Amino acid sequence: MLVLAFDTATDVATSALLEDGRVLGEGVSEPRAVLAEVDRLLDAAGATPAELDALVVGTGPGSFTSTRIGLATARGLALALDLPVAGVSTLDALAAAADDAYPVLDARRREVFVPGPRALAPDDLELDPGTLCIGSGAVRYRATLERKGAFVPPDDDPIHLPHARLHASLATAFGPADDVLPLYVRAPDAKVRATT
Repeated sequence: MLVLAFDTATDVATSALLEDGRVLGEGVSEPRAVLAEVDRLLDAAGATPAELDALVVGTGPGSFTSTRIGLATARGLALALDLPVAGVSTLDALAAAADDAYPVLDARRREVFVPGPRALAPDDLELDPGTLCIGSGAVRYRATLERKGAFVPPDDDPIHLPHARLHASLATAFGPADDVLPLYVRAPDAKVRATT
């Protein structure tokens, strides 16, 4: 089974092409460039979009706009290619990078997204000493988490990225793209102006 997976919920989009669970290629890009990265992966593997059997997309939480880019891309590809889609939480995929990893994503507004899912201030996290914290929020709030006794790998460690290959390894329920919904933890930053 040829599976294309991608996650755009954070500032760094990841993508992967897998055949029967074996990684054929992986990529990192900006969320807005995920389609070009997907095209590059297919080309490098000598595959065409018509050969895909399924899609896996990250559902967040993360940036409202970036998460929507991934879901819209998955829906467009699924519709055009008649493919089933599975959604996987960005936090779950990040946590799958290492045993006992605690995913911490930067939620902006001086908050982080953590399992639950919840959005809260880093100072409000309750962590056991030695907890392995990974993700963009762990990097951004390293000092706070380390003061609480957590271990945060170096900033440039790839463990901090929600690798799309991990999304693919967690995907179990494939179905219509419209059934895959974003995981929002709070209201978007953008507000509709009231008209008078």
